[in-house]
Amino acid sequence: MGSALVFAGTGHLTFARSEFQAQVPTWVPLDPDFVVVASGVVEVLIGLGLVFWPSKKRVFGWLAAGLFVAVFPGNISQWLTQTDAFGLNTDSARAIRLAFQPLLILWALWSTGLLGDVWRKRAYSKNKF
Repeated sequence: MGSALVFAGTGHLTFARSEFQAQVPTWVPLDPDFVVVASGVVEVLIGLGLVFWPSKKRVFGWLAAGLFVAVFPGNISQWLTQTDAFGLNTDSARAIRLAFQPLLILWALWSTGLLGDVWRKRAYSKNKF
């Protein structure tokens, strides 16, 4: 997860910058390039945190999941406005991309142990009575 975030964040800042700009909804009141650069920096920092600060992996897991939730409107906008980016040049391809966003959120929670924490707490609360 950490390496994937560093790679994606680096893409925001370099080779895929224009592709990411296409995903910024027109209703966002900020310059698309600023949004892409800022989100790229956040992605890199979360990824580096996951790689180099394992004692805080749950904090970075929540941050990663939150980031994936925060960018979801951009994916919805890309689908609704039929904006091509990252080879997503059909409604079907953009819809499939939408379906994968919840999986990224689950991956962030699972890979940092947060999903297991939720399951354990739930099992504990059921056995409490």
